[in-house]
Amino acid sequence: MDLKEKLVSSFMAFEGQIDIDAPVHEIRSEAIKVFEQKGFPTKKDESWKYTSLNALLKKDYTVFPKEETGLQFQDVKKYFLHEIDSYKIVFVDGIYSSYLSETSHEGLDVCLMSAALSKPKYRLVIENYFNKIAPKDESLTALNTAFSKEGAFINIPKGKVVEKPIQILHFSTGNEAALMLQPRNLIVVGENSHVQIIERHQSLTANPVLTNAVTEIHANRNSVVDYYKIQNDAESASLIDNTYIAQKKHSHASVHTFSLGGNVTRNNLNFYHLDERIDSTLKGITIIGNNQHVDHSTLVHHAQPNCESHQDYKGIYADRSTGVFNGKVLVDKIAQKTNAFQQNNNILIDDRAVINTKPQLEIFADDVKCSHGCTIGQLDEEALFYLQSRGIPSREAKALLMYGFANNVLESVKINEVKNRIKKLIAMKLNVSIGFDL
Repeated sequence: MDLKEKLVSSFMAFEGQIDIDAPVHEIRSEAIKVFEQKGFPTKKDESWKYTSLNALLKKDYTVFPKEETGLQFQDVKKYFLHEIDSYKIVFVDGIYSSYLSETSHEGLDVCLMSAALSKPKYRLVIENYFNKIAPKDESLTALNTAFSKEGAFINIPKGKVVEKPIQILHFSTGNEAALMLQPRNLIVVGENSHVQIIERHQSLTANPVLTNAVTEIHANRNSVVDYYKIQNDAESASLIDNTYIAQKKHSHASVHTFSLGGNVTRNNLNFYHLDERIDSTLKGITIIGNNQHVDHSTLVHHAQPNCESHQDYKGIYADRSTGVFNGKVLVDKIAQKTNAFQQNNNILIDDRAVINTKPQLEIFADDVKCSHGCTIGQLDEEALFYLQSRGIPSREAKALLMYGFANNVLESVKINEVKNRIKKLIAMKLNVSIGFDL
């Protein structure tokens, strides 16, 4: 039995474990039909042309973990942003860990998707927001929808500035020989509200892990959403991250993605402009080596006039690693006065490293300011020589240039502790110790 057949047959068992009277029962049933019809994407699909899942799908994944595995905070402290106070929603092998978490219902909801799906008091929020922007015909998103049960549920009421960041952390312990996880997050940010969120998936074992995550973010009028994805997982772990963001008038949403580890990572990041005067920011840094593979697939759909979007992705690739950037800006005919920028710059450290980059603009309006571009190159030999002539060793000189290369992405990080953590992770990836601030 292949993985697709196993998942389809497991859906019946999953249905038996949950409340079939829940408001999303019909949504789940329709979603599994979509996945059964479409199956896993292949390289024949244009959007997956440069990323193959074949090797990942051959493993015999456990779909439902058998039991909760306890973790001590000291064992995983380094993966938390522990330098500051924060809310925490923590899952261990897909199961909520109350011991490691700090949730809240005081003035806002920072809690579990399972609670939101089952409790009557959340029914209206679920009916209005759940599965409203995630596409119904995308196979992996449909698969997640079919098994949607657990994840983070964040509901920020109108006029609320969340005073401390929210961390969403997923740990896999190796309790199973191979594990597949499908977390589902729903984030609703009310009018005139502001929230900062940090998300991380971390394997603590060499056992294979495949995570198929879906996050829906609704940024209502005048809201601010500041989202950070830290991807520095073990090389036995793979992640398919599907994030969908719907923005209302005068909202600001930014997503920073730091892809520094893992086996195969696919980031599907989609922004939808539902009104005027919207601002969207998509930025990322990728630094990988060995045989690692990172694919950034982005979409900004400008469906209304007078909106802006800014995309800036930097990649550094060593050894036999592969990078993919497939960014698309779609401007509807009605979306006059759109200002859209898209840039992808890459450095290949080794001759065997590969980058496939495809920035795209589809513009149907005539009064717009849109630009896109990409570069692929190596480190500047003259700049290296200059630094070495000033007494900086070769390895540190290369690291200094690469730090400078990624600097403008880090500049827009609004949480200093996140910025410092990413600097340390980059230094570790470059195998240097540099005593300076960018």
